[in-house]
Amino acid sequence: MYSISERNISVLFWVNFFGSISFLQPVLTLFYLSNGLTEATILVVLMCWSGAVLIGEIPAGVFADRFGPKLSFLIGSLIKLLSIIVLLLSNDLWLFMLFSFLNGFSVTFFSGADEALIYESLKVDKKQSKMDEAMGKIQSAGFISMILAVLIGAFLANDLNQQQFQLLILLSLGVYLIEFILLFFIHEPAVEMTVSDTSMNKVVEGLRVIKRAPQLLLMFLNLTLVFIPTVAVFERFDQPLMTEAGLPVFLIGPVYAIGALLAFFSSRSITFLTKRISRITLMYASGFLSAGGLLVAALFQDTLWLILGVILFLRWIGAIRYPIYSQLSNDIIPSHVRATTISLLSILDSIFDLIVFLSLLLFAGEGVSGILIGASIIALFGSIIPIQKRRIRLTVKIPKEFQ
Repeated sequence: MYSISERNISVLFWVNFFGSISFLQPVLTLFYLSNGLTEATILVVLMCWSGAVLIGEIPAGVFADRFGPKLSFLIGSLIKLLSIIVLLLSNDLWLFMLFSFLNGFSVTFFSGADEALIYESLKVDKKQSKMDEAMGKIQSAGFISMILAVLIGAFLANDLNQQQFQLLILLSLGVYLIEFILLFFIHEPAVEMTVSDTSMNKVVEGLRVIKRAPQLLLMFLNLTLVFIPTVAVFERFDQPLMTEAGLPVFLIGPVYAIGALLAFFSSRSITFLTKRISRITLMYASGFLSAGGLLVAALFQDTLWLILGVILFLRWIGAIRYPIYSQLSNDIIPSHVRATTISLLSILDSIFDLIVFLSLLLFAGEGVSGILIGASIIALFGSIIPIQKRRIRLTVKIPKEFQ
C-alpha cells in the first residue's frame, strides 16, 4: 500500500518521463537554422518563452494555490499540447515565437505546484526532510526519457529534411497525450493546500516571505544565474558546436543519451553526495565548474573531444543543482503560499532570462563563441552570490484573511 507521498512521487515520475520526451530536441537548433533562423533570432524565440513565464507565473501560481495542483497540471498540459500543434504548422519566425510563448506559458501551471504537491505530501507522511531526494527521483525520469528521445530523434532526422522534422513533432504530440492522461492519477493531500482568498493577498503574502528571508532570494539568484547560461543558452547551441567540430548528426543522439545517463545517476545519488559534502558547498562548486565549462567550449570549439566533454560535464553538474536548491528553499517557505512564492521566484527567473538573453545579443555578432563567452561571465557572477542556510524554517504570521 503506497503512502500519499510515494503515490504522488511515482505518478509525477511518470508524468515527468512522458512530459520530458521531445523527439525534436536533439536537432531542435538545427531545425530552427534549417527554417531560416539565426543565432540572434533563436535568442528572440527563447525570449518569447521567458516572456510567457513572466506573464503567467503569478496567475498560474495563485491558481494552483486556490484550486489545487492537479487542475493546474491538467490546464498546463492542454496548453502544452496546443503549442506542439503550432510547432507542427510553423514555418516562419512569428509562428516559432508563438510556439515558444505557448510552451513557456504551459510550464507556469507546473512551476511551484509540483514542489508544493510533493512537499505537502511528504509532510503528511512526516518525511519532508527527504524533499531533495524526492525531487531528484522525479527529475531523473526526464533523463531516462531523454535517452530514448535523443537516440530516436537524431536517428530519424539524420538527413535534416522537413518530413523528418514533422514526424518527430507528431511523435512528441503522442507522448504528451499520455502525460495528460497520467495527471488524473494524482492524489492531493488531505490538508488545506488551497486558500479561498483574493489573488492579490496571496501574492502580497508570497512577497512577505521573500522579504523576510533574504537568503532565499540570494540562493535563488545563485541558482538561476548559473542555470540560464548552462541550460537555457548552452543547450540551444551545443548542436551546431558538435556538427561544426565534425560530429555526424546521427551521433548527436548517443552523446545526449550518455549525458542523460550521467544526469540520471547523479539525480539518484543526491543523498549520497549531500551526506558527504554540504549542500552549500555543492552549490558553489557546481557553479564555478559550470562557468569554466562554458569558457572551455567557447575557446576550443574546433576540438571535438573537448566540446563533448563539456556537454557531458554540464549535463552532470546541472542535474545536482536544482534538487539541492529545492531542499534548501522549501525548508524556508510556508505551506499556505508555497506555490505562489515559488512562482514569484520563477517570475524573477524569467526577468533574468530576458536580461541575460538581451545581454547575449550584444555578443551574438561573434557567433556561438561570443555567446558562450558572455554566458561564462554571467555564470561566474552567479556562482559568487553568497548562500546562507537557514536552520529553522521561516514562520510567517498568517493574516486573518488566510485563517
